[in-house]
Amino acid sequence: MSFNYKSITNENGKLIFFAGPCVIESYEMAFDIAKEIKKIGNNLGIQLVFKASYDKANRTSKGSFRGLGMKEGLEILKSIGEELDICTITDIHNPNDVDLVSQYVDFLQVPAFLSRQTDLLQAASDSGKAVLVKKGQFLSGYDAEYIVDKCAKALENNRLLLCERGTTFGYNNLVVDMRNLEIMRKFAPVIYDATHSVQMPSLAGGVSGGAREFIPSLLRAAVAMGVDGIFMEVHPNPKEAKSDAATVFELDKAEALWKNIVNLNNTIKDMI
Repeated sequence: MSFNYKSITNENGKLIFFAGPCVIESYEMAFDIAKEIKKIGNNLGIQLVFKASYDKANRTSKGSFRGLGMKEGLEILKSIGEELDICTITDIHNPNDVDLVSQYVDFLQVPAFLSRQTDLLQAASDSGKAVLVKKGQFLSGYDAEYIVDKCAKALENNRLLLCERGTTFGYNNLVVDMRNLEIMRKFAPVIYDATHSVQMPSLAGGVSGGAREFIPSLLRAAVAMGVDGIFMEVHPNPKEAKSDAATVFELDKAEALWKNIVNLNNTIKDMI
């Protein structure tokens, strides 16, 4: 699969890394994380897209922290992108928001719960931006074909990525079916979401739990399957994170893990 957007490409088997906090908690926090992952990217020679949400519209409880709002959040993302010369991505939830959000970021992300929303997918595809669509927890890998069909324009222009983030397995649990990574790559390049895939939705009384200890091993397994990139939420103090505290990865451990992943990817891509 070929994918090109500005300087981000998965040609020659080079992984794309999407990383950042789940939600923008403050300008200072977001900028510090972006600065650190940019440094890691330079050290390892990897290509990075900074990820952060200006509004987490799909929190389990209405009392959960959602972010700083569209105006302030988008300004922060734009500032980070320009000051650090790094590509950025954020969620969209409504087709009417696409035109505005597109003015601030390089990639548009369609959340898993909205991956069947035809109008949203088509608006994102028509935006001219690169589009990352997370496959819903309720969909099989084969169902990604219908997502791709709705995003035909983005696919035709090598601007479409699919993302695997686990499948609902009973109540309060997600399981990664590694077969989906290979199935979905028949339709478009595939990104593996290493942090949401270990989530345990609504486990902790209106707050999602998770099993962060499985992130490294599942990530290695996904890279061994030949994925085109990885998606990871990182935070300097996961226990204090205002969203997905049980699954965001420790920022100070990211470089060692990513170095391992890059080496594994180089070995795997030489074999397949």
